[in-house]
Formats: sequence, structure tokens, C-alpha cells
Amino acid sequence: MKVKVISRSEEDYTRERTSDLRKVQRNYDPLLHQFEKAKEYTRALNAAKLNRIFAKPFLAALQHDDGVTCLARNPKLVNSIVAGSADGDIRIWDIPRERTLRRLVGHTGAVKGISFAPDGETCVSASTDATVKLWKVPYAPFEAGVVQDDAEAVFEFQGKNAFRGIDHHWDRSTFATAGVAVDIWDHSRSEPIQTFTWGSDTVTSVRFNPAEPDVFASTGSDRAITLYDLRQATPLRKMVMQTRSNALAWNPMEPFNFTAANEDCCLYTFDMRKLGSALCVHKDFVSAVMDVDYSPTGREFVAGSYDRSLRIFSVSGGHSREVYTTKRMQRVFAVRFSGDATYVFSGSDDMNVRCWKAKASEQLGIRLPREKHKQAYNDALLERYKHMPEVKRIVRHRHLPAAIYKAAKMRRTVVESDKRKLQRRIEHSAPGSIVVQTERKKKILAQVE
Repeated sequence: MKVKVISRSEEDYTRERTSDLRKVQRNYDPLLHQFEKAKEYTRALNAAKLNRIFAKPFLAALQHDDGVTCLARNPKLVNSIVAGSADGDIRIWDIPRERTLRRLVGHTGAVKGISFAPDGETCVSASTDATVKLWKVPYAPFEAGVVQDDAEAVFEFQGKNAFRGIDHHWDRSTFATAGVAVDIWDHSRSEPIQTFTWGSDTVTSVRFNPAEPDVFASTGSDRAITLYDLRQATPLRKMVMQTRSNALAWNPMEPFNFTAANEDCCLYTFDMRKLGSALCVHKDFVSAVMDVDYSPTGREFVAGSYDRSLRIFSVSGGHSREVYTTKRMQRVFAVRFSGDATYVFSGSDDMNVRCWKAKASEQLGIRLPREKHKQAYNDALLERYKHMPEVKRIVRHRHLPAAIYKAAKMRRTVVESDKRKLQRRIEHSAPGSIVVQTERKKKILAQVE
């Protein structure tokens, strides 16, 4: 005769200390848990509500003496950012301690762009005083240290006209400046080694491709986005849009894609191989978009606008997942992601660099394993039930300042009115006489080779 006995080891079920969790046996048979879906939905609803309750994204404000016009992050450090202002002052900030490590003194006009060399020890800055300066950047220690004195430039490059933007090459000791033309400079030469012109309008920004070392792009006041190749003497291709683009940023993980910040309140993501149509149109702003920067993960980007807000978008998302504003924040001219994609920095006209969390409700600091598991479980629940009306409403809802809310409402009214007008024109016209362009193509006027 066989006798079945339940045999369990006492060590597996005895707690070593009183704070340990008791091991619980669970049978996941769905027939035994008939209300599991209902319980999970309630948990997802609670998780969505808790995310909004704990959404406290603002962390710190770092004060300047004039409006902040540009930002740059160090590729080798995560605890430091460099900011340039309209009075020519450049400051290296130690973010954890909210203090200035060093002031870089020398520009007499507004600083329009800062960019780091790939070694993280030097940076270049361009100004409206027609100079580019090369600086040595000190290390930002994590422990308390002595704040260093003001520093002067290591080298100065003299231009003929005011500069509007600058970007350093990802690998080489060269950088590009934007102004009357696009100039390519070398650290060891005082004159440009290459100059690109196409038309007589001002070039407002320039960005090197992170993967293809000879390709870069620029935006200009002639409403054009232009592609260049260092191996050629002339620009490659120009795409003319209805409104001007203020800045662009390359996707670090998909380097053939870039996103342009446009004056028409939208951002457009393009594939540089197919400029005839945008990959995605990102909406939600109610005024001109001034700057854009990608996360190191390449899955999302941050943009700042003239409407005194900044928004975080998914690469393939038409609408923002987060919007950040404060009562005192004015027009946002510069935005940057941190090197670990955890924080977002914004520079605005009210003389402040602000630090925000990239995920508004994220718990900072050291978390216990069970806290991590709980957060992962809540995220999985939200992903599973994100299509449910109540969960979707809570996750998407954001309180906005009255000015932005009213302007967005007005924009929606205008857009809906235009749609109705177009629909009526189609109904009262001969079939095929009115060609309707898609949202991704209608802002593109021409391509010039």
C-alpha cells in the first residue's frame, strides 16, 4: 500500500528575520480565480491614479544673470551641464549640489551655442560677437569640493559675422558653425577649412550625424532643412517647408532619422533618405518650437516651446506623454536630456536652468527589490489596460496653465473648421478636382538637389 505524504523542508518556510516576507503558495489556475481580471483592472486604475498623485517632476532651478539661450551636456559625465546666457556668460553646473563649478568668461555678445568635444574635457561656444571660443572643462566631483575661479578661453576663432549655432563632431577635432554660411573649423587652425553656402539666408542651427561621420544637417531662415557631406564641396540636398525650422536633432539609435522643431507648433520626424514625407508629425504645442533633443535611448525626445512649456514625446507618438510648466517659467529656448535619460534640463528666458524628472512619478534614490517589482507590476498593468476608457483618461489628463489651455482650444477650433471647409469643397466640386495632401506631406513645398 502506498501512502502519499506532503513533505516540506522547514528551512524553506521559516523566516530568518521578522522583516522577511512569508512564502505563500499560489495556484494560478484561471478556474480558481474567476475575478482576477476585475481585480487586475482595479489595480491598474489605482496604479494610474497613484502615478498622477506622485507626479512631482520639478527638482531644481539654477539661476543665471540673464536669459538662458543654450545648453550642452558632457558626454563623459552625468552630473554636469553647461549653460550659456544672453549676457555672454557661460556656467558649468554641478547638478547634484546645485552650484556653479566655473564661469567661462570672454564673450561680449549672447551665446548662441555650446558643444562638447568627444573627450568631454573641452567645449566650444559660439556667440553673436562673431567669435568661437575653445574652453577647458573641469571635472564635476560627486563629493564636496572647492568651486574654481573664472576661466578664460584656451583659443579664439574669429569670424566675419555673428554665429547662430555650433556643433562639434562626434569623433574628430572639428566643429561646424552656423551663421551667414556653414563653416567647418579645426582645433589647430584659425580659419575655416571648409565653407558651405546655398542662398543668402542665415543658417540657424547645425547638427552632425552620430553614425555617419561626414554627414550633417542644418536649418535656415529660408525655411529649408539642408543635408551636407564633408567629402563634397557643395551641399547634398535641400528641403523647403512652409514655415521655418528652429532646430533639429538626430536619433542616436536610428541615425538616418532626425526631428525638426518648427515654427508652426509641430515637430516633424524625417528619414534623410526619403524627405518627400515625414515619418511622424508631433503635435500639442501652441506656439513655435524652439529646441529639441533626443534621449540617449533613442526612444523619446524633449522639446521646448515659445509657449513657456516643454514636452516629452515618444519617437512614434503624435502627442506628448508629459508636459512640464511652472508659474515663473518663461519662453523655453534650450532643452537637453541627461546622459542617463533620467532627467531633463530646460533653459528659459527667466534666467533659470531647470532640472526635471524624465518620468514625473518616478521614485528617485535607492529602492528595495520589492519596490522595484511592485513598480514593474504596476507598469505592466498600465500597459495591459491602457486602452480602457477610465485608465486612458487618467493617464492622459494634464492640468495646463489657462493661457496654454485656451490657445490649444482655439487651435482645435480652427483645425476642425478647416477640415469642414475642405470637406464641403470636395462635396461641391468635380470628382478628383481637389487633391487632398496628407498631414505628413502638406507642409513640404519642394526638394532641391
